[in-house]
Amino acid sequence: MSEVKRATRVGERLREELANVVRSLEDPRIVGVMISRIELTDDLQLARVYVRHATSSGPAQVKALLRGLEAASGKLRKETARAMKLRYAPTLRFYYDEAPDKMDRIEELLREVKETKPSE
Repeated sequence: MSEVKRATRVGERLREELANVVRSLEDPRIVGVMISRIELTDDLQLARVYVRHATSSGPAQVKALLRGLEAASGKLRKETARAMKLRYAPTLRFYYDEAPDKMDRIEELLREVKETKPSE
């Protein structure tokens, strides 16, 4: 049986706790944020937090979302470390998760190719 890395387990728990803490924040820039995934370094010192907006958003809204999360990162770090009983809280870096958008674009291109393919 393969063992799951500690960073993966802690990362998943961190994602759950961050989601809870983010909901309690009252910053209008981060309303509707969803935490899609977290990549945590093996030494648990840096967490790359990938977020999405509940609704489709433009570049200006994405920038505002990331600025709001960066502004709240100290509180988020403190609250999640307390909830998880971690000795050291990882530094949180926020990124917009573009993977679903890219996946949608690929599926759209595949549909176009299928529609233009001559029937045999």
